[in-house]
Amino acid sequence: MFALDQRLQQDTLVIGDFPLCRLLLSNDSNYPWFILVPRIDGISEVFELDVADQQTLWQETTALAQLLNDGFAADKMNIGALGNVVSQLHVHVIVRKRDDAAWPAPVWGKHPAQPYTQAQVTAILARLRELSLAGFTFTQG
Repeated sequence: MFALDQRLQQDTLVIGDFPLCRLLLSNDSNYPWFILVPRIDGISEVFELDVADQQTLWQETTALAQLLNDGFAADKMNIGALGNVVSQLHVHVIVRKRDDAAWPAPVWGKHPAQPYTQAQVTAILARLRELSLAGFTFTQG
């Protein structure tokens, strides 16, 4: 049975599910920072997924990144699967703008996280609904 890592639970808001991945929003309003987590237990590396799930992970990641790029007016999309702190396989999809708090440096550890207000979360959810994420089911709002 799928269980989200404790650290991801404490640092993110659950947005919903793609066919393979749970979509999370990092609770840091410095950046539109999304995280995809395949709903498969015991996986920490992409190569541990079967080929079909690897393809689905990449399709969901690229579809999300393209929609966020257009819908959030990104100057650059950062995509990465690091897992040095949280070993559960997850992919960061971060909208970067030249005027964001960390530009052009990486976002990790650059500035303290600024939690979202409920109004900000509502606005992000509304924007995501407008973008019509194919195959996506919202579990929040």
